Amino acid sequence: MINRMTTLPPAIDILGVPVHPLTVDELHEQLADVIARGEQARVLHVNAHGLNLAVEHRWLRDYLNQVEIVFCDGVGVIVGARLLGHHIPERITYADWMWQLADFAARSDISLYFLGARPGVAQAAADRLTAHYPGLKIAGVQHGYFDRTLDHPENRAVIERINAARPNILLVGMGMPLQERWLCENWDCLNVNIALTGGAVFDYMSGELQRAPRWMTDNGLEWLGRLLIEPQRLWRRYLVGNPLFLGRVVRTRLSRRRHRPHPTL
Repeated sequence: MINRMTTLPPAIDILGVPVHPLTVDELHEQLADVIARGEQARVLHVNAHGLNLAVEHRWLRDYLNQVEIVFCDGVGVIVGARLLGHHIPERITYADWMWQLADFAARSDISLYFLGARPGVAQAAADRLTAHYPGLKIAGVQHGYFDRTLDHPENRAVIERINAARPNILLVGMGMPLQERWLCENWDCLNVNIALTGGAVFDYMSGELQRAPRWMTDNGLEWLGRLLIEPQRLWRRYLVGNPLFLGRVVRTRLSRRRHRPHPTL
C-alpha cells in the first residue's frame, strides 16, 4: 500500500467518490515515489461515465474509496467539481497521458506490462510506444480475451506471467467496470508496484481507434468527437449519461445548500 505520509492533495468528493486533483507532473511524482519505496498502489481514473457507474454499482463506489489514488479523466468531472465549489487543475486522459507516461517511464527506468484489448492490439501499442521511446521497457503484453473468472486456469496463468515479468506498472485496459472488477478480485495476487486502469488506451495507442480532432480535444469536446466516431456504441453514454451526471451533481449541490447550517444571530 502507498505510504500515507506521501503528500497527496486532499481528495474532492464527487458523488461519493474521492477524486485527487492532480497534475500530470504530480501524478508522475506519486508513481515514482511508490516504486522507489517498493510499495504498491492502485491508481484509477474516473470520468462522468465512471462516476455514473459508481452511483449505480455500490461495489465500484466502495472500491474507488479503497484504492490509493483516483484521478480525473474527463472534462465532465472538472465541471462537476467546479459546481461543487472545488478545482481540479487538469484532466489526465490516457490518449494524451500515455505518451507522457511512456517518456517518463523510459527516463526513469520504469517497466510496464500491458493487459487488455483484442489479440495483437496491446502488442501494436507497445511497438508504437517503443519506436518513439527506445529506452522504454515493456516487460510483457497480454490480450484481454481470456476467462477472467476468479481461480480459472486461464486467469491464474495470466497472473503468473505478469508476476514472472515483475513489472513496476501494470496497465489494465478492459473498459469500465470490467477492469476495476478484475483488479479488485486479483490485486492481492499481483506482484507489481502500481496498477493502472486505462479503458481503451491500447486501441488509441495502436491506432486502431481514431481520436477526435485536436480542436475538439483541446476545448472540452472530446466526448462529442468520440460520439461522432462511434455513435452506436457511445450514444447512451454521452447523450444520456452526461446529462444524468450533471443532474446528479446539481442535486448534490442543492442538497448541501439545504443542509448547510444557518449562521446564528
